[in-house]
Amino acid sequence: MPLTSTTNNAPTARLGRVDDIWIRAIVFLGGMASVGTEIAATHLIAPYFGESTFIWATVIGLTLTFLAIGYAIGGRVADRYPRLWLLFFATSIAGIAAGLLPFFSRPILAASLDAFKNVEIGAFYGALVGVLMMLAIPITLLGFVTPYAIRLRLEHVQDAGQTSGTVYALSTVGSIAGSFLPVLVLIPWVGTTRTFLTLSLLLLLPSVAGLLRLRAIRPALITVTLTIAMTSANLWASQQPIRAAEFGELVYETESSENYIQVSKRGERYLLSLNDGHAIHSIYDPTNLLTRGPWDYFMTGPLFVPQAGPATIDNALIIGLAGGTASKQITVGYGPIPIDGVELDPEIVRVGREYFDMNEPNLNVIVNDGRYVLRTTETIYDLIAVDAYQQPYIPFQLTSREFFQEVFDAMTDDGVAVMNVGRTDTDYRLVDVIASTMKDVFPNVYLVDTERYANTMVIATKSPSDIDTFAESVRQQPEGSILRTVGESAIRTGNIREVTEVTTVFTDDHAPVERVVDQMIINEAIKEEDVNE
Repeated sequence: MPLTSTTNNAPTARLGRVDDIWIRAIVFLGGMASVGTEIAATHLIAPYFGESTFIWATVIGLTLTFLAIGYAIGGRVADRYPRLWLLFFATSIAGIAAGLLPFFSRPILAASLDAFKNVEIGAFYGALVGVLMMLAIPITLLGFVTPYAIRLRLEHVQDAGQTSGTVYALSTVGSIAGSFLPVLVLIPWVGTTRTFLTLSLLLLLPSVAGLLRLRAIRPALITVTLTIAMTSANLWASQQPIRAAEFGELVYETESSENYIQVSKRGERYLLSLNDGHAIHSIYDPTNLLTRGPWDYFMTGPLFVPQAGPATIDNALIIGLAGGTASKQITVGYGPIPIDGVELDPEIVRVGREYFDMNEPNLNVIVNDGRYVLRTTETIYDLIAVDAYQQPYIPFQLTSREFFQEVFDAMTDDGVAVMNVGRTDTDYRLVDVIASTMKDVFPNVYLVDTERYANTMVIATKSPSDIDTFAESVRQQPEGSILRTVGESAIRTGNIREVTEVTTVFTDDHAPVERVVDQMIINEAIKEEDVNE
C-alpha cells in the first residue's frame, strides 16, 4: 500500500486525490524553482563577477551537485519517514532560503569588489564560492522533492516505472518553465530581487497551504513567520541600489534579460557600465565629444586608405553599439552617412537614447546578434567597427577567422575593419592573437594604442595600405577637424605599427578567448601582489 501523511509518525494507507494533485503541483513548482533560482543566481552575480563561461559552469556544476545530494537524501528520508507534511515543510524551507538569497548575498558580493580592487584574488573568488554555496540549502531541498514524491505516490512495485516517470516528467516540465520565466518575464519586468521573491512565493504559498490543510500546526507557524520575515527583507533589499557606482555618482540602474546596466555621472560625463562594472562601454559629454579612448579611434581606420576623407566614406556598420558614442563621433567625422548600429540588448538601446543622446537621424539601430546581422545583410560597408564585449571577454564568435572572413566579404574594395581589443599596460597577448587572426584574412593589419584606457585598435584594410598613407591622410584633413585631432593623437601616442606575421589563428572551432583573458588577469594580479610585497 502507498504511504501518505499524518502529523504523527503513523502513516495512513492511501493518498487522497487532492493530496496526489497537491504533490504533482509541488513537483512541478519545485522543478521550476530549481532552474529559475539557478538562472536568477547568475544575474545576481553578474554585477560583481560578470557572466563568463566560468561563472555559468560554476553555477551549473554546483547546482547539479546540490541536486544530487538532495536526491540521495530525499530517497533515504522518504523510505524511513514517508510523511506528506515533511515534503511540504522541506519545500517551504527551500522557498524561504531561495527568497533570502539576494538579501544575504549582496553584502558578500559588495565585499568582493573591494577585494578585487586590492587584487586579493583569493578573497574575490572566495566571495563567489561563498555566494554560490548559499544555493546549497534551497537547491538541495528541491532535489529532495522528486524521490520523496515518488515514494509517497508509489502504490505498487509494478507501478514504480510509471510513477517515477510521471514525477520526473512533471519536474522536467517545471524546469522548462523555470528556464524561460525568469529570462523572458520576471527579470526584465521586476528585476532579480523580485524574481527570487516571486519564485520563492510560487513554491512557498502552496507548501504552507498544504501544511495548514494537513493541520501540521508547528511547521506551518514556523514557515508563516519565516515567510513574512523573508518577504519583508526582500522588499527592503529591492529598494537598495544593486551595486554602488564604480565611476562617479549613480544616476540610473536596471536589469535586462541580458545585462545589469548602470549609468553613472562624473562631472559632465555620463558613463555606461555593464555587469561587473570594471569597464566603461559608452561616454557622453555634452560639452566635449572626444574621449581619448577607443570610441575616438574607430574613425581613424579609413585614413589608412589612400585619398581618405569624408567624401570616400559612404556608410558604416558598428557591431556593439552600446550607448552610441562611436556612432556620434563617426557622424561628426564623416557627416550624416548611413550607420547601422547593432546591439544585442534592447534595454541598452533605450538607455542610450535616454542618457547618451543616441538620437542621430542617420543611425539605424538593429537589435540582434552582430554575427547574424553580418551574415544576413546585403549591404556592403566602407567601415565596419567591432566593439562587442561581455566584459571582460570578447564573444569568441567575434574573434575567429571565419568571422573576419565575413567582415572582409561585407566590405567595399577600399573598406576598413576596426576592432577594439582590451589589454593591460604590458600584456598584449589578446591583441596579438586577434591581430594575427585578422592578418590571416586581410592583406594589411595595423595596431594603434589608445591615448586613454588600456585598449588597442586593430585596423585591417581590404586593399593595400601603409602607415605613411595614414600620416599623409591626417595632414590632409582640415585644421581643427575631429579627424585631424584624433589622427594626430594616434601618431603622437598610438605607437602605430604593422602586423606582418600570422602566428596563432582563432577559429570557430577553437577560439579560447576566455583562457587568454583569464591568464592576463591572473598575471596582472600576481604582478600587483609582488609590488605590494
